[in-house]
Amino acid sequence: MQQRAIEFDSRMGPEAAVHPGVAAALRDCRRAFWSVAIFSGAVNILMLSGPIYMLQVYDRVLSSRSVSTLVALSVFLFAAYAFQGAFDFIRSRIVVRAAALLDQHLVAAVHAAVVWIAVQSRRGGVAQQPLRDLDQIRTFLTGTGPIAIVDMPWVPAYLIICFLIHPVLGLVSLVGAALLLMVTVLTERTSREPSRLLTIGSGLRSSMIDTDCRNSESAVAMGMGRTLGERWARTNGSYISAVGRSSDVASGFGSLSKAVRLLLQSAILGLGAYLVIRQELTAGAMIAASIMMGRALAPIETAIANWRNFIAARQSTRRLSEVLTRILPSGHRLDLPRPRASLDVSHLWVAAPATESLVLRGIGFRLVAGEVLGIIGPSGVGKTSLVRTLAGIWRPARGTIRIDGATLEQWNPEMLGPAIGFVAQPAELFDGTIAENIARMNDNFEARDVLKAAQAAGAHEMILRLPHGYNTQIGESGVALSAGQRQRIALARALYGDPFLVILDEPHANLDSDGEHALTDAILSAKQRGAIVILIAHRPSELVSCDKILILANGTQYAFGDRDDVLRKVAAPQRQQAGTTLQERVGARLEAGYRGAR
Repeated sequence: MQQRAIEFDSRMGPEAAVHPGVAAALRDCRRAFWSVAIFSGAVNILMLSGPIYMLQVYDRVLSSRSVSTLVALSVFLFAAYAFQGAFDFIRSRIVVRAAALLDQHLVAAVHAAVVWIAVQSRRGGVAQQPLRDLDQIRTFLTGTGPIAIVDMPWVPAYLIICFLIHPVLGLVSLVGAALLLMVTVLTERTSREPSRLLTIGSGLRSSMIDTDCRNSESAVAMGMGRTLGERWARTNGSYISAVGRSSDVASGFGSLSKAVRLLLQSAILGLGAYLVIRQELTAGAMIAASIMMGRALAPIETAIANWRNFIAARQSTRRLSEVLTRILPSGHRLDLPRPRASLDVSHLWVAAPATESLVLRGIGFRLVAGEVLGIIGPSGVGKTSLVRTLAGIWRPARGTIRIDGATLEQWNPEMLGPAIGFVAQPAELFDGTIAENIARMNDNFEARDVLKAAQAAGAHEMILRLPHGYNTQIGESGVALSAGQRQRIALARALYGDPFLVILDEPHANLDSDGEHALTDAILSAKQRGAIVILIAHRPSELVSCDKILILANGTQYAFGDRDDVLRKVAAPQRQQAGTTLQERVGARLEAGYRGAR
């Protein structure tokens, strides 16, 4: 399952289109690289100063024994190298800023992708893949690979100079460049599959360690450390093997290119010495030709050495393009008025995103402002899956969800989000203060809105009893609070801003009697101001505030209607037993009644 969950991130074909947002970011970076190309031209021209200096020293200074000429040439070389170093430094800074520009373009979209994948897969290791992809692209842009690519157009210029020095030396340099280009092509073809396997192994490794961390308490309590360690060792071993194969390919071709370059430089010197002996070449020209050939082959060798990073960056670009295409809306959405009237669910089918297995089918109901719906049914029937879909966390497999007549796809998430309050089970909080969590991590919140939400949730007095009140730091996932305190703060966050649709997944869990009374008051208050409230219930006392009841059974809608009518129809024949939950009392009746209805 883990491998299938990340295959869409790593098995993309070369024909995959680049997402418009990624393409726009790359275009801006490309504009910056035009400046890099200009400075690279200046750097490559100034690099001719070394061969010219050698040529003049061997052919003029040594023969004339002119110290003044040597000094003049040395001053010229010093100035040229000073300008070369300055231009090289400037182009390096431009490259770093181009990578930062790419990050600025994509950081918000990548964060949205991470959150979206986390919702779909529920595994943080897999969800962080878009962030790793962005880091990979940025790392490649700030490395030596792009500089080598920009220097590539100067390779023919250096080869032409070698031909001008002597045709035979130019021919040897051309053959050397052709050999290195063949090595580059082999590197491209051979590196593709090991790089893909390395990406898969990295994703599996991150996903597994994330799962082990989330279940660390159970692992320690039940002595699962050895079993999990062996499982981790196998996965980590596969990843290390993939790293080894990828490194072998890269280092192998890198060593081959280095050996070819050194051999060619020696061949140039030997051939040049032969031409000097035959008086077809001067000693200075021989040295200059060796330097020029080395400079001509340097960008190709650098590109080969960075080819693994280039392949990884290309794969990252494709993966990022695909995931952004999936999550980002196409076209501009009009900002609809804040919802205030109705929720319509029609022929809704729900499938779990991670497995795509069907959970619910044929769900349909209508709620209007001021109504409270209680959802009940046997365990595992899909109640949580339904409320996740109603909140827009999961996408419907089929059917529609309409708020004030508009489907969820027609709403701008930035506009609809504040109109929805959601409490997950278990309640999830962010690292920060209580006030920040209630304000949905908004930096520019109004204190009166936070107080209003906390009072509506009956959490105000509880918060004041904490050491620092609303400024209490709760730690990661609210670790500094008890489960009941987290539940009540999550409820306050759900009520922040007076949302139109409030969805509560088992809100009574972890609450004491005071918390349950506060929850009931909060639901009635939301109902009175015209909100629609949907909650998953387990006990009869939880249905006191409900107007409608929806019963799920066997993956479908068993009953929906007014609370008293539905409970009378379904639960009356079942003798109530003390200490049993509503789910247990109606469970047998649900199964028998559903079979009869079929």
